[in-house]
Amino acid sequence: MAKKAASEKEGVAPEKPAEYRVLARKYRPQNFAELKGQDALVRTLTNAINSGRLAHAFMLTGVRGVGKTTTARIIARALNCEKGPTVNPCGVCDQCRAIAEDRHVDVLEMDAASRNGVDEIREIIDSVQYAPVSGRYKIFILDEVHMLSKAAFNALLKTLEEPPEHVKFVFATTEIRKVPVTVLSRCQRFDLRRIDADVLEKYFGEILAKEKVEAEQGAVALIARAADGSARDGLSLLDQAISREPQKITEEQVRGMLGLVDRSITLDLFETVMKGDSPASMTLLDSLYKSGADALMVLQDLLDLTHYLTKVRVAPDVAKNAALPEAERVRGLELAQSLSIPALTRTWQMLLKGVPEVQHAFNPQLALEMVIIRLLYVSDQPTPGDILKQLQDGSVASAGGGLPSGGAPRGTTIMRRNVAAVAVAELGAPEQAVTAQVNDFASAVALFGQHKEAILKTQIMNFAHLVKFEPGHISVRLAAGAPQNLIGQMSDKLSQ
Repeated sequence: MAKKAASEKEGVAPEKPAEYRVLARKYRPQNFAELKGQDALVRTLTNAINSGRLAHAFMLTGVRGVGKTTTARIIARALNCEKGPTVNPCGVCDQCRAIAEDRHVDVLEMDAASRNGVDEIREIIDSVQYAPVSGRYKIFILDEVHMLSKAAFNALLKTLEEPPEHVKFVFATTEIRKVPVTVLSRCQRFDLRRIDADVLEKYFGEILAKEKVEAEQGAVALIARAADGSARDGLSLLDQAISREPQKITEEQVRGMLGLVDRSITLDLFETVMKGDSPASMTLLDSLYKSGADALMVLQDLLDLTHYLTKVRVAPDVAKNAALPEAERVRGLELAQSLSIPALTRTWQMLLKGVPEVQHAFNPQLALEMVIIRLLYVSDQPTPGDILKQLQDGSVASAGGGLPSGGAPRGTTIMRRNVAAVAVAELGAPEQAVTAQVNDFASAVALFGQHKEAILKTQIMNFAHLVKFEPGHISVRLAAGAPQNLIGQMSDKLSQ
């Protein structure tokens, strides 16, 4: 009490709590070794600094949050460190500390988005003539350089081509195509790539350990995936997740924060749609809406799942490498094997066309439901190849329609006039009975190439589709636009 009274008497103000720094600033890389996912850039700059082959201008390009401005500051620190140009700046000397605190007189960082006129560039041109005050180099960092005006770029060209030896330029941009070629040709360009999700996941795990915050592995994986290759975006999401639950970050909490849907529910929805089960699909959509799921995110999840299943269908080994729980991986593999490539690609196209509809709809949920209903009505329709096969087998009804018991059309009732545009050679026609001593259809086609019938071979490959092959007899159907005498030419040549 006495001490408290004494401090009040002396007028000493109570200590203020330390100002909080967001994770993206607190854990900003301070040297090349701390940069994540930019191995090619680090290797090139390391070799250049060690060998003394330093360009006078660097152009750093890439998406947001991959480390362009951070790399520019590390370059400035590496070149002006008191230990000499080094790939490992000490971070404690006056030069390094001044650059880190943004108070170095010889390192000028300018935002070209807000200062994009020719007057600002003229200030730079005037200042390059003078030697550095305290550092080894005068370094000019121009962020979002593509925002400079045409006059500003023109004013910079001559100085950029032949700058004084003590001057270095470092440009950063997210839209490299907007930078004039005359500027690009004067710079050493580095493309910073998106950071892989597994690298971000490991990085975020290390930061959580330093912050002494527990997190489920699935929650960290979701944040890494939502970051879309951007470390800064991911750290901002991580900050938000910690604020929601400082003790332990759960997967369910992150899904709610991001508006994501449980992948198992996405699989359920996709499976019911592919089965044509309208009531179950509408029920799932309604439950997702009530749980607060964003309509566009649901559509994007369905697109991601369709892409994944298609990759699994064409390359089953993809399922082994996918960053998914074992149960979801097994279920995805089974679902992919039950669907054809035409059905999956058709689903992809319809979902993709639904994205702008959901984005611009007055009620995104209604637009999403209409996209799903369209999918339900084509989910079980046969492909053109199936239709032709049904026509040849005589199993196609002449008309009809209606919904199956599940609530979605089964697509088995096809009107003949819908496929009349495709030319189909009648089975058993005399001109189709092609005889030749070949073992399979591929051998027959190869035979035309061996006998210098390249044009005929090309026509067969483009217009003739095998229906049935037997020794001494080949049955084919012709696609639309096939030459009228193609079957006759095939028969004549094989008979020879």
